Amino acid sequence: MIAATELRLVLVTPETTLLDQQVNGLRFPLFDGQIGVLPGRAPLVGRLGTGTLKFDSASGSGTYFLEGGFVQIKGSVVTLLTNKAILASEIDAEKASAEFEEALALKPTDDAGFAAKEQALIRTRAMKNLGGR
Repeated sequence: MIAATELRLVLVTPETTLLDQQVNGLRFPLFDGQIGVLPGRAPLVGRLGTGTLKFDSASGSGTYFLEGGFVQIKGSVVTLLTNKAILASEIDAEKASAEFEEALALKPTDDAGFAAKEQALIRTRAMKNLGGR
């Protein structure tokens, strides 16, 4: 058996398929940490977290912001089904910083409010870090 040298990355949002291309490797957030994927990876189904998708391909590298969803790795195909995906170069760093400050200013009074604040901080911090790249 010949080892695979490339992966096929498929990035899908509810609106459209953003990517369907060959990549050499990629890294993305799971709900409990980061994962890197190279050719020959064992099958996987998992829950996506909020953060950065980075991939390398023959035509260069790419970076996206992801917010939740699911991942399936089957053979050489990595499928990311996400609620939101934004190309890093399209993120406005100033707007992301303002949204981060707004999230910091939230004053929750119940468990649902604390969870919403934490998710808003995670999302806006990741977007702020990616802004302008």
